[in-house]
Amino acid sequence: MSVSDTRQPVPPFTETRSPVPLLYRRHSSGEIRNLASISSSLLPAFGTVVGEGSINLKKFVIAPYDRRYRWWQAFLVLLVVYSAWSSPFELAFRKMATGPLMPIDLVVDAFFGIDIILTFFVAYLDKSTYLLVDDHKKIAFRYVSNMWFPMDVASTLPFQSIYRIFTGKRHHGDVFGFLNMLRLWRLRRVSEFFSRLEKDTRFSYFWTRYCKLICVTLFAVHTAGCFYFWLATHYSTSDDTWIGAQVSDFEDRSVWLGYTYSMYWSIVTLTTTGYGDLHAENTGEKIFSIFYMLFNIGLTAYLIGNMTNLIVHSSVRTFAMRDSIHEILRYASKNRLPEGLKEQMLAHVTLKFKTAELQQEEVLQDLPKAIRSGIAHHLFRTTVENAYLFKGVSEDFIVQLVPEMRAEYYPPKMDIIIQNEIPTDFYIIVSGAVDVITHKNGMEQFLSKLMSPDMLGEIGVIFNVPQPFTVRTKRLSQVIRISHNHFKQLVQPLSEDGKIVISNFLQHLRGLKKEELEEIPFVEEFLADSNTEAIQSTHEPQNYGVPSQESNGIPTFYASSNTLPARVVLHGHHPDDKQEEENGGKLAHLPDSMEDLLTLAEKKLGKRGTRVLMANGSQVEDFSALRDNDHLYIF
Repeated sequence: MSVSDTRQPVPPFTETRSPVPLLYRRHSSGEIRNLASISSSLLPAFGTVVGEGSINLKKFVIAPYDRRYRWWQAFLVLLVVYSAWSSPFELAFRKMATGPLMPIDLVVDAFFGIDIILTFFVAYLDKSTYLLVDDHKKIAFRYVSNMWFPMDVASTLPFQSIYRIFTGKRHHGDVFGFLNMLRLWRLRRVSEFFSRLEKDTRFSYFWTRYCKLICVTLFAVHTAGCFYFWLATHYSTSDDTWIGAQVSDFEDRSVWLGYTYSMYWSIVTLTTTGYGDLHAENTGEKIFSIFYMLFNIGLTAYLIGNMTNLIVHSSVRTFAMRDSIHEILRYASKNRLPEGLKEQMLAHVTLKFKTAELQQEEVLQDLPKAIRSGIAHHLFRTTVENAYLFKGVSEDFIVQLVPEMRAEYYPPKMDIIIQNEIPTDFYIIVSGAVDVITHKNGMEQFLSKLMSPDMLGEIGVIFNVPQPFTVRTKRLSQVIRISHNHFKQLVQPLSEDGKIVISNFLQHLRGLKKEELEEIPFVEEFLADSNTEAIQSTHEPQNYGVPSQESNGIPTFYASSNTLPARVVLHGHHPDDKQEEENGGKLAHLPDSMEDLLTLAEKKLGKRGTRVLMANGSQVEDFSALRDNDHLYIF
């Protein structure tokens, strides 16, 4: 009996052993090569300490996940298959039970007798604490007091041989045939065996389930055929039976002839073929046939349901992809979207399904944070360290940054960033290539090509301005994305890393092509104001957080308070006056007072105002109500 056979909790105990240390032992008797094959009942409890220094099991106690004990259990499953065939067969053909099959039955019973003895030495898992119990008395008491012990003994005893030893006679009655049917109790081992295989990722679930359905069908056909033959042998007139009407003196004919007829009738009835050559001749056979056909209805429904589930499960992703594509086509047609957008939508959905096994966000979401972090570092840390913006930053910065990034795939000709969109994220290219494009007079102009580990979108994010370029993939590309908010929260407490990031960013801006700088004129002004003295000032001790623009034009990081200052857009006119402004207003960090705001506006806009209104015309009175990207009108 295996450990998973247990059903009842045990009384409180004083000495237990955690199963976890043994899972990691490297002894040949207990090595676990694949944790996926371990029964869920052997999982450790929360708080269990894992380590080589933990106490081992007592002497002469077998771990239930011991590799040799697992092989023993698998060997017993093969013997169970023989018992499942021989028990109904010996009931129908009595002379086989006392003939050539008797020695084999005795050997099989001996093996199961050994297993009963071994069970007294197999540690079990207490369901209340999830700790292994290796006390011999508790193991024995638990087994003997359970229903499994008497059933194991009853299904193992060779009753016919015991009767012959005590009486010296052979008994050919049906009583021993029905007692031998107790061996079918062993079938629970087959059910548990298939249950373990279905959970074991080393084996195909489809083929494991398929084999299980075949075994169930063969056992039903075999058992029904044998019992139907037994009915024929016990009817008063042999000629008035289903087989006697076709084969005279069938009881004196070959055993295998009778077995062949029985299997033929059982299969024909199961498949509802109904040739009519073998049919019930008496009332007993008709009643049995009725119940067998009713059973076949349930069995057929079970088989069809399971096979349908297996087939549908293997193609469910295909159905989902087809449905998504049809939805996109209907949406594009209804809204009359251009062909270019429709192709991008279709390419994105197709790539989403093709790369699902690479991303597996659903799997990662269920994992502990430490494991997710380890996976992210394994996959993307090298790419992040090679990105220009993060060169030279501290180990702590990288450790905190990488887990916050999300991997994404983009098909060819897909826009990752659209010019003038709100900056919310920036990206690092892991693989593939992208084109940087700008739009002039309704025409697209190519500016540059980026590859791993180049970055995109960081200019809009750091300056908090609309994205200056469109970024489009040239081929299948993988990027990692980090949101603007996460980046702010990460940089704020790490002042030294903030200095390094800004220094790297300034150096990158100076290396941009002339064509790119022409598309972002505020950067040219920014770089013009960044003299050598201003650059050196970034290396002075100060707190750093998120970028802003001060009078000298150098990005600085604020971390003077726990709350980062809001970034607002300043306008020099009334909100109802529709005026065209270069770059749509002036971006600035919100100061602490109204007077400071008016002074800042005078510096940014070139004129001093006295009133501050929101976009809806309401007057600003409380700065705490303002949020990022609010538009303030000062006049």
